[in-house]
Amino acid sequence: MSTARNPHKPRFWAIVPAAGVGRRMGSEIPKQYLEIHGRTLMEHTLERLLGFTALEKIVVVIGAEDEFYKEIELLRDSRITLVQGGDERYLSVLNGLKALSELADAEDWVMVHDVARPCIRHSDLEWLVKQLSGHTIGGLLGMPVRDTMKRTSSLGEVSETVDRDALWHALTPQMFRMKLLYDALKKALDDKMPVTDEASAIEYAGFKPLMVEGHSDNIKVTRGADLALAALYIQQQAKLIETV
Repeated sequence: MSTARNPHKPRFWAIVPAAGVGRRMGSEIPKQYLEIHGRTLMEHTLERLLGFTALEKIVVVIGAEDEFYKEIELLRDSRITLVQGGDERYLSVLNGLKALSELADAEDWVMVHDVARPCIRHSDLEWLVKQLSGHTIGGLLGMPVRDTMKRTSSLGEVSETVDRDALWHALTPQMFRMKLLYDALKKALDDKMPVTDEASAIEYAGFKPLMVEGHSDNIKVTRGADLALAALYIQQQAKLIETV
């Protein structure tokens, strides 16, 4: 990684893992290429991130056999770099970090955002940056759990009710210092420890990420019904902007 030019002014970068195929959607094409209001999920997501001018560059990690990306004009933006992904999300993020290694400093911030979260608000990106300003590790957007939580047995029988007071839904972006995130993911890889998101890798490395509350409309499109809900949220957000 490059030598820090000014340790007091870290820069901001983003990685968007987009190498998945979205099997739970039951679609013939990867879910990031499904359309909402005439634009793909990927385009909606990248437009939100490109609108956040603090980001120096966005690394989009695509699948090795992906041919659909060639039709996305937005991927030719000068602030976007394409990188080939891995079989798992954390391997894709590692590839993205390697692509940034010659550009980013060790203490720079790296946001990792799901390509299937097209409703991320500009205000949430600003809030995340503000709350983590000066933080040595980093953190992630999340939402407090509101529903009663149950733990079940393998047979689906309820075994206990879980206290929800300190439970959160983990969202993205998840933002961490460049070198810290790379080292944490590399440790998980070396130890053959599967991690489902960047925060869990940071936790496995012995650190405590900061949870930052975001908006509940920052949903992840996973199933068919989510696509319609995301379309509604995007429409509502557009109306909100028009009235400001």
